[in-house]
Amino acid sequence: MSTLEPRQPTVPTPEIETFENPHPNQSYLVESWTDEFTCICPLTGQPDFATIRVRYVPGPRCFELKSFKLYLWSYRNEGHFHEDLTNRILADLEAAMDPIWLEVRGEFNVRGGIQTHVTARCGTRPENLE
Repeated sequence: MSTLEPRQPTVPTPEIETFENPHPNQSYLVESWTDEFTCICPLTGQPDFATIRVRYVPGPRCFELKSFKLYLWSYRNEGHFHEDLTNRILADLEAAMDPIWLEVRGEFNVRGGIQTHVTARCGTRPENLE
């Protein structure tokens, strides 16, 4: 007999949860990435695999990691071009957090013998942060 409590099901969601920046008067760099991103090629229906890297200098809010994982998971069965996808992630994160500076990089695995990396940015990165 198990003593574990039943868990809520984890499901993909297009929402990104945020929390208040714990150090709003400091300038610091946050970096998060996953190499488990998948979506579908809109032309062939074949799966695309990528590493998604996010770097940002927080404004009033930071994004919560589990909700970002579930957000990325929501793309799993959708068809997207690499360029559109990277810029959509940037726009959604920018809308959720209002960062000082934000960079999203999609490093897509080889498709048809060609590897593609797409980088999208917004805001101005403080000079003291690399």
